[in-house]
Amino acid sequence: MNKSAIVLAACAVVLAAGSALAADTSGKKIAFSNNYAGNSWRQAMLQSYDAIAKKAVADKVVKAADTFTTADKAVPTQAAQIQNLILQGYDAIVINAASPDALNGAIKQACDAGIVVVSFDGIVTEPCAYRVVVDFKEMGRQEVVQMAKFQPKGGNLLEIRGLAGTSIDDAIHAGILAGVAANPQFKIVASVTGDWDQTTAQKAVATVLPSLPPIVGIVDQGGDGYGAAQAFAAAGKPRPTIIMGNRQDELAWWKEQKAKDGYTTWSASIAPGVSSLAFWVAQQVLSGRKDIPHDLLVPYLAFTQDDFEAALPKIPKGSVATKEYTQAEAIAAIKANIK
Repeated sequence: MNKSAIVLAACAVVLAAGSALAADTSGKKIAFSNNYAGNSWRQAMLQSYDAIAKKAVADKVVKAADTFTTADKAVPTQAAQIQNLILQGYDAIVINAASPDALNGAIKQACDAGIVVVSFDGIVTEPCAYRVVVDFKEMGRQEVVQMAKFQPKGGNLLEIRGLAGTSIDDAIHAGILAGVAANPQFKIVASVTGDWDQTTAQKAVATVLPSLPPIVGIVDQGGDGYGAAQAFAAAGKPRPTIIMGNRQDELAWWKEQKAKDGYTTWSASIAPGVSSLAFWVAQQVLSGRKDIPHDLLVPYLAFTQDDFEAALPKIPKGSVATKEYTQAEAIAAIKANIK
């Protein structure tokens, strides 16, 4: 092969590989700003991020990948944390945000300092940031669509909301309301806050249950289904159809109920391992890629009556169904979002 042919072949390899063969990021530092760690989903999220990030550091893909979780759920605390990360010289910040808009000032400061910001799960609306987005509104709407299959005559619903003020809570709630509007046989008669946590949800449901009319179903946000089931059982109330959120204890309870009398429901949640996707998006932006859209849509993870039992043994006790992304899978996800 002559010299020209070698050059052409090399160029073809680079073009075929796309932007994955970009600038070296081994000297870059990525920080993870997290506002809350108080439930099984958040713990699984942190574990997924930690596994991917530590390996990336060991493989010298990046220099550092540190995690910072605030001591409370407050926006000012996370804003101060972001400002500290700016001062500490990080090249990118991955963030699960306490608010979609209240942190925008701090996010803009980071961008103005040349720092790449990638939000996920709790996304931010500041235009300079990247967002790894799940269509939570559609997930909420789909809860009611599924409920209509199990309770075709309709009836009263109890809604369990998530962490107040977050984009996830707002979006799922909006989807549930849209679902009820399209299925007027249902009526939401009460709403409680569960913080995506079984214990919190159980207490909240137990508090309102004595004053509620008969409930046919519970629409929620994940991490609350098992707690709600326990509250109904403790009160001696008829068991409603409870939408689940992919937690191991929820699916185990579902399996028990199915074995007992054929209990049917549906389960859905964002995979906690989306944190690893956000990490790789930040790394790819740092590598110099210019084709990454600021909004990347990824699917939520759902289980039906036919497939949840096969997934259950793969979920650690006390955890939640997830998927961790490799760098190659992240690049594929990015390409799938490029129009």
